[in-house]
Amino acid sequence: MLNVKSAIKRHKTSLIRRERNRKRRATMRTFIKQLRATDNAGEAAKLLPRVFSSVDKAVKNNVIHASTGSRYKSRLSKYVEKLGRDKS
Repeated sequence: MLNVKSAIKRHKTSLIRRERNRKRRATMRTFIKQLRATDNAGEAAKLLPRVFSSVDKAVKNNVIHASTGSRYKSRLSKYVEKLGRDKS
């Protein structure tokens, strides 16, 4: 058990931040899954800005690394592009 007052506060803060980070990561992953699940190019193009925003927020809050965010965005862009080419 924690005895020092600062350690107790630090532990409480870490638990709060952990939950906040888990929520941000889960939201981002949900948006990515929704985008990958769609087969409609128009719908995917509409979802893309929302997914990018979610990834950017996760990067900004240090939930994921900047390079990981860039990689997600690049691969999702390619996926949406491919959908547009395949359907036309």
